[in-house]
Amino acid sequence: MGTFDILVVGSGHGGTHAAATLRSHGFTGSIGLAAAEDEPAYQRPPLSKAYLSGDMGRERILLRPRTFWAEHDVDVLGGRRIEVVDTDRHHAVTDDGTPIGFGSLIWAAGSAARTLECPGRELAGIRTLRSRADADAVAADLPSVSQVLVVGGGYLGLEVAAALTKLGRQVTLVEPMDRVLSRVCAEPVSRLFEREHRRHGVDLRLGVAVAAFRGAAGRVASAVLTDGSAVPAQLVILAIGARPVVGPLRAAGVRGDDGVDVDADGRTSVPGVFAVGDCAAQPSRFAGGARVRLESVQNAVDQASAAAAALAGVPRPVAAPPTFWSDQYDLKLRSVGVTRGCDATVVRGDPESRSFSVVYLRGGRIAAIDSVNVMRDFAQGRGLVAAAASVEPSRLADPDTPLRELLLPVRTCAPAT
Repeated sequence: MGTFDILVVGSGHGGTHAAATLRSHGFTGSIGLAAAEDEPAYQRPPLSKAYLSGDMGRERILLRPRTFWAEHDVDVLGGRRIEVVDTDRHHAVTDDGTPIGFGSLIWAAGSAARTLECPGRELAGIRTLRSRADADAVAADLPSVSQVLVVGGGYLGLEVAAALTKLGRQVTLVEPMDRVLSRVCAEPVSRLFEREHRRHGVDLRLGVAVAAFRGAAGRVASAVLTDGSAVPAQLVILAIGARPVVGPLRAAGVRGDDGVDVDADGRTSVPGVFAVGDCAAQPSRFAGGARVRLESVQNAVDQASAAAAALAGVPRPVAAPPTFWSDQYDLKLRSVGVTRGCDATVVRGDPESRSFSVVYLRGGRIAAIDSVNVMRDFAQGRGLVAAAASVEPSRLADPDTPLRELLLPVRTCAPAT
């Protein structure tokens, strides 16, 4: 398979951006891009939304034109899952035993869907949704499916529920917590999305989990919940989170608890080995200095930019606040910042109007903003989050006061060096 000056493992947003950015910085060494899937790199966020509903086809979700990699002298190694990393000998080994040498390594293998460990989990028709192949498998099932069970009330589960409802299926969604989006959003946001899903006919059940699956002829037919009730379903989508794919790095001695630990440039504890994206836990001033692992496109791209800059010997770009987004029905949720560790919230506007924002504070400073159908708050609030601004809550609460007017005169927190 040969040796590359830089081997990038993973063809998602982080890996492809790292490879492309190295070339844009003038890096002339050899680059290999090892992709577990044997197909052109594509966007994953649309899989649970526009791609699943049929509004976007395969070509529209590609990250780069098919000719991009050859034009930029990047060798794409499709269908090559890396199972071993040997940092002493500077090579990686694929699932078919082929060694690939490297000078430096950028690990961008992302994360894998979590599954349930309960009776009946082996039945056909119980699926996850992390890859295009997963989405295609769900689409192939749909003609023979009238009832769907979605397990998990996070972004992914809610998006899948909205897409399948749009396609005319009866959807039941179960969430063990007492509200959806409980780990990432304030209660007003959660309750709005709950009302919206119920308004569209989703049978939303909170505070309950799956105890077992029951089948007929080897295929799932229903789920038994922890409250003793049964939910008929010919298709089940598990949306219960993801685990970072870091086994080969951890076996090679790279340190980390949740994923692998990296510095501001994406360097791990092993020289010459970088990690970016879903698998990289990095100290962030946007999380109050805590080390966090964030699953978002923008975070993966920013970390890839930093790693590429370090390897190309150019200045590191200034870190921007993390952003997240979710489209469900006609609700557009746009978020900036990290809500973890926040201790107060301010609501801008009326949640009943389906157009409002929530500002999150950490120690009296603006740490994050969720905007539902208020794009201007999301766009203008980035500066307040980046500055960790201190603004009187009464001013934040006034939806008629544009956030941009609050930026210049406020007291800010100096960026960490």
